[in-house]
Amino acid sequence: MSRLQYRCMDNSSGVGVLDKAVLVLNALEAGPASLAQLVQATGLARPTAHRLAVALEHHRIVSRDTQGRFVLGPRLSELSTAAGEDRLLAVASPVLMQLRDLTGESAQLYRRQGDERVCVAAAERASGLRDTVPVGSALPMTAGSAAQILLAWEEPDRLHRGLRGAKFTAATLASVRRRGWAHSVGEREQGVASVSAPIRGSGGKVIAAVSVSGPIERLTRAPGRLHAVPVMAAAERITEAMRRTS
Repeated sequence: MSRLQYRCMDNSSGVGVLDKAVLVLNALEAGPASLAQLVQATGLARPTAHRLAVALEHHRIVSRDTQGRFVLGPRLSELSTAAGEDRLLAVASPVLMQLRDLTGESAQLYRRQGDERVCVAAAERASGLRDTVPVGSALPMTAGSAAQILLAWEEPDRLHRGLRGAKFTAATLASVRRRGWAHSVGEREQGVASVSAPIRGSGGKVIAAVSVSGPIERLTRAPGRLHAVPVMAAAERITEAMRRTS
């Protein structure tokens, strides 16, 4: 029996179908999972795991990634926001504005969702040439400094899967882990450069990436030299604020 199953038994509500659905969601907290992986993680019978996952998908609590694997769905984020419980956005918003004002570039906050990264908050440069990433935009995990950050500290098997088709290499991610920040030049979009740093949650797990981005003409081909320090400082402020409010 897995640790996940023991945890569910210890916290049983007495409503069997609900407890089993929570088992599925807890398994997906670790990342995308095929049906076989859900069965292994939860200990549920294959038909039961499939029926629950499909039912949760119907209500958008579970979704699918581009490989057909089950992932946590958008309804969870919507409910969290509606309830005013999204502490990350609350503490990050003023920090993003400060980062924008300090660097003179657009600042963004990204979270990973399956094989994509989603911009969940942004502070745009007020005028002039800028890199605009609307909130809600889903970008690939195969390019850009934020993608590097969200992948660099993953478990080895997920990391190597994430490198398939990526514009960066395992050596790039090793450098990211060593120095604590990432940069990219024309990786996601021609003419655009960016710098990103990790935001960590409980246990030190990377839960988001904070970034600044703009035209290469301003950020140069070594954007980390200009903005790595303020971006890392912003990420640390958000991380510390999350710890204080947890």
